[in-house]
Amino acid sequence: MTTYLIIGNGAAGNAAAEAIRKYDQDGPIHIFSREKYPFYYVPALPEYLAGEREIHQFTLHDLDWYRKNRIDLHLETEIIRIDSEAKTTVTRAGKEYHYDKLLLATGGYSFLPPIKGADLDGVFTLRTYGDAERIRRKARESRRAVLIGGGLLGLEAGNGLRKAGLQVTVVEVFPRLLPRQMDVPGAAILQKQMEEMGFIFYLGAKTQAIIGEAGRLAVVLESGERLSADLVLVSAGVRPELTLAQALGLEIDKGVKVNDAMETSRPDIYAAGDLIEHRGKFYGIWPACLAQGAVAGAVMAGQDARYEGTVPANTLKVVGIDLMAAGDIDAESRLPSLVSKDEAQKTYRKLVIKDNAIVGTILLGDLRGSKEIQEAIRKKTDLSSLKPDLEKLGFDLSSLSR
Repeated sequence: MTTYLIIGNGAAGNAAAEAIRKYDQDGPIHIFSREKYPFYYVPALPEYLAGEREIHQFTLHDLDWYRKNRIDLHLETEIIRIDSEAKTTVTRAGKEYHYDKLLLATGGYSFLPPIKGADLDGVFTLRTYGDAERIRRKARESRRAVLIGGGLLGLEAGNGLRKAGLQVTVVEVFPRLLPRQMDVPGAAILQKQMEEMGFIFYLGAKTQAIIGEAGRLAVVLESGERLSADLVLVSAGVRPELTLAQALGLEIDKGVKVNDAMETSRPDIYAAGDLIEHRGKFYGIWPACLAQGAVAGAVMAGQDARYEGTVPANTLKVVGIDLMAAGDIDAESRLPSLVSKDEAQKTYRKLVIKDNAIVGTILLGDLRGSKEIQEAIRKKTDLSSLKPDLEKLGFDLSSLSR
């Protein structure tokens, strides 16, 4: 009988456990998590900040789910050592667990840039429910928040604070919002829309320091300007959690290197989720974590499964704004593209074309056909016969599936 150990209780770890149990009804499964809550939907944390949802409303697998699937969940339990020769793991409390197959699904952590004052009380990052709890408590006694970072996760968190009643100022070192998901024209429309919602933006601005000032905080920009705040949220991206992988001596570049079967450089040790690099790519997105975890679990249970990659796609979850970006958005305009823009209606649609196929898209204000476009990107659908229609304003992109 095979014993499975999964370190990490996020999207990849849970997808792996589901896959294992699908193919192996009897093998013991142990999942270890440093958190005190079972599997929840991380993208819902901004709604928690806003007071719109509580943890039980976005818990995906409650304790009963683990019991029904005969999975031993070890909450608030950190694995600190792995012996790959003896196939054992040791918790911080000193308890030892044996494994036959091991999955590293340790995810990532919020990157905190070396900003002077980033360790002050009232300065936060948002990655876990525990982070969100602390931020929400602080927000209840705050009026102004400064968000350092204008990326996707930061803007969503900032919107949660805005809905909680705080004035939110965003400082972004890049000259436009969402540099990974938006080009210049699209970002300008998005910025205007968010300014109408109450956001204040400082773009192309670098934070020099965070200082305590009369019982509050101030974010000092390189320009010398000071932005007063009760709460500062730093959203500067995610880094893979590689502590255990490094101790094991696994092959690492952008993340833990895995093959299509999610196998690492050591036998019977697999990896999936935000800590891995696959075919030279680091994804760091929820759909990829689920797909990688499912493949890892199936292979661990003896199946012939392969991960072929995921089309990068992101949706902005700010109320009143529909935005989806997928694939190569070609922000530098190196490739041909089809663009439809209506500033009055706050819509922007861009299809990036290469070799008569869509390789990327930005849809702002109108998401019709988004699923079909993502499928066309994945399949590299030939657009030769559709191209004249694609250029027509108002064309229904869902016809790509017909």
